[in-house]
Amino acid sequence: MDAAAASTQAGEPYAPTVAGQDEQPLFRARGLSKIYRMGEVEVHALRGVDFEVRRGEFLVLLGPSGSGKSTLLNILGGLDTPTHGSVFYRDQELSKASEGELTQYRRAHVGFVFQFYNLIPSLTARENVELVTEIATNPMEAADALRLVDMGDRLDHFPAQLSGGEQQRVAIARAIAKQPAVLLCDEPTGALDVSTGGIVLRAIDRIHRELGTAVAVITHNAVIAEMAHRVVSLSDGQVASEVVNASRRGVEELEW
Repeated sequence: MDAAAASTQAGEPYAPTVAGQDEQPLFRARGLSKIYRMGEVEVHALRGVDFEVRRGEFLVLLGPSGSGKSTLLNILGGLDTPTHGSVFYRDQELSKASEGELTQYRRAHVGFVFQFYNLIPSLTARENVELVTEIATNPMEAADALRLVDMGDRLDHFPAQLSGGEQQRVAIARAIAKQPAVLLCDEPTGALDVSTGGIVLRAIDRIHRELGTAVAVITHNAVIAEMAHRVVSLSDGQVASEVVNASRRGVEELEW
């Protein structure tokens, strides 16, 4: 981590330094808990988490497997609901939303990128992205989204004709084509080698810088944290620490 980074204790408020941010957080969670029940066994994935994401922020969530990172991201994205506590997207309380309201929320406001690309094999890159633009309220052209991730020369290629990194960039284009307020990325480079992962991270960073999209990236790789405005570390379902980077590093500056 950059030696110039400033640490804060878990639970203290985060004062944003990102230019152009609204005062109101994009997300705010209070006392967030998630318990999964398997027979008589209870698994506490989150334990009373207080958490915020600011508009236009690049956030990295660090932590080992089982620390609660994916559960937190899924709740923010409307893919899961908390057992206790509240979570708001702007003024909408997601923790009290119906299934229909969560579906509309996901469709209108959130882009997802996962470790595995989930492209439809029988569709070209352009057609995979168009699946999203057909249901979005204010989409960009599929070709424009693909050009943003440097895939403009591969519009009519099928997934089998693309490398893993190229497929992930198509998945990113699909996620941002509806122009979401936030891009949630769960281990987006987890299935890629270092070189290819760097290309994917550059695409995500370009989306953040050019579109102003808030980005939250789950990773176990502490090096990626140097790209962030803020780094939140989770342990055993709780926020263990927060770090605000005094300056962000570009992908080309990272030492793998």
